[in-house]
Amino acid sequence: MPAFALAHLRNPQINEDVLTYLERIQATLEPFGGRFLAHGPEVEVREGEWPGSVVVLEFPDRQQAHAWYDSPAYQEILPLRTRHIDASAIIFDGVGPGFEPGQKAAMLRAQAATG
Repeated sequence: MPAFALAHLRNPQINEDVLTYLERIQATLEPFGGRFLAHGPEVEVREGEWPGSVVVLEFPDRQQAHAWYDSPAYQEILPLRTRHIDASAIIFDGVGPGFEPGQKAAMLRAQAATG
């Protein structure tokens, strides 16, 4: 099942550190099968607030996402971003083939009934 890393970037300060981070991040992803799905697109806010931009990465699975984030190569460049951009970052699983939200609702109803 694919896994994703999502970063919500706020108040970016583009400078030499951030540019170096951008130049080096791709090489940190490749050994773990990671790839960009979105990187700083213009967002259209439909509900709530979303100051800043978004980055979405895809990995073959959660293990590879964690291995990338914890890798010496990524940890070496991470401060180049975190010193200059406020962000929240999460890793999460995608859904498998055949995911049905109605089945999820039934499971949640059953849990609530026994809970």
